[in-house]
Amino acid sequence: MSALTPQSDMPTPTTDKITQAAMETIYLCKFRVSMDGEWLCLRELDDISLTPDPEPTHEDPNYLMANERMNLMNMAKLSIKGLIESALNLGRTLDSDYAPLQQFFVVMEHCLKHGLKAKKTFLGQNKSFWGPLELVEKLVPEAAEITASVKDLPGLKTPVGRGRAWLRLALMQKKLSEYMKALINRKDLLSEFYEPNALMMEEEGAIIAGLLVGLNVIDANFCMKGEDLDSQVGVIDFSMYLKDGNSTKGNEGDGQITAILDQKNYVEELNRHLSATVNNLQAKVDALEKSNTKLTEELAVANNRIITLQEEMERVKEESSYILESNRKVTKQDRTTDGHALSEARKQLKEETQLRLDVEKELEVQIGMRQEMELAMKMLEKDVCEKQDALVALRQQLDDLRALKHELSFKLQSSDLGVKQKSELNSRLEEKTNQMAATIKQLEQSEKDLVKQAKTLNIAANKLIQKHH
Repeated sequence: MSALTPQSDMPTPTTDKITQAAMETIYLCKFRVSMDGEWLCLRELDDISLTPDPEPTHEDPNYLMANERMNLMNMAKLSIKGLIESALNLGRTLDSDYAPLQQFFVVMEHCLKHGLKAKKTFLGQNKSFWGPLELVEKLVPEAAEITASVKDLPGLKTPVGRGRAWLRLALMQKKLSEYMKALINRKDLLSEFYEPNALMMEEEGAIIAGLLVGLNVIDANFCMKGEDLDSQVGVIDFSMYLKDGNSTKGNEGDGQITAILDQKNYVEELNRHLSATVNNLQAKVDALEKSNTKLTEELAVANNRIITLQEEMERVKEESSYILESNRKVTKQDRTTDGHALSEARKQLKEETQLRLDVEKELEVQIGMRQEMELAMKMLEKDVCEKQDALVALRQQLDDLRALKHELSFKLQSSDLGVKQKSELNSRLEEKTNQMAATIKQLEQSEKDLVKQAKTLNIAANKLIQKHH
């Protein structure tokens, strides 16, 4: 989970920070991801009981990184297990539109991005996992084929897109586990790309590489040419791993109610975090639009300046032609008596020519600046489009989570009504049990009385028989 912070009056972030915030998911929050069988469970770190030994605070970077590694490992376990089970039940070759497969690649992408060192580029800092994946061909010669195929794909323009294509081709080869194991075993090479406490540098990375062996039982086929891997937004869909009450047939008592309440609280927390993310992205989009407007105004000022310089250049040309014509007339009239004036005119002509050259140079500089500003405008428009796509995806996920929240609330009300009915039925059964116990006691007492009467009658009969004899 990513650290979601409320809006504040902080300065507008740079483009690379906005892109990073849009691509990260919510696995950095103060929650711990764990598994209950095959379902996703979350516990807030503040609610976890402390051991007698002192533990690091939640603000400790090493503690937070360890929690992130554990969360990513558990999400990878759920994703791989769900993908294998659904693929075996489906019984056919998987393609790029299969939802569990898409979520698996998103989880793997976040695992590879965890703890990446930022590299400075022309547009700012950039984090890409394509660099570590390029090392695999040096460690495993068989990987050179897919690396060359990725570099030859015409539609890929970013390192992120090439890394996504590499993961898909490795899964098609059924060599993803082998490549990841070879990469993790060379931590001396990975240290160039990852921080010391990153997932790929710790034990969790080796565990995930071992889990990837199970994916060799599935068959996948991807068409890379028509797929846009550069602009995809990698957001983990946690709703795929939430427990559904209709899928189990156990006891319907307090256990189910507790599970539904836990899921409801998680959905509400996730809803709040996603709402904060949407608000932050909307604020960043507004800031980009304001910056775009400012650049447009500066471009208009530059255009006006270019037009002014062009007019000034035309005026200089006219003055130069007039001076030349005047010099010709003066030369024809009196070349001998007006030599001084001619030299002055030539000197002025040189000055005007030099001024014209300076104006032309300044005009070329202004044209170059205009072209650079137009290029920056296009890049900003593309960035705004990408942020709007990410915003639409997050809003869609927010609507899905709201629908799931309403469904869980309805199930909770139904469970409460069932519990009340069962309590009333239990009280009625207890009353009937008490009545039957009282009846049994009365019957036992009647039986004792009848036995006594029978004994009395037997004694009387014996006496009568004796008298008769």
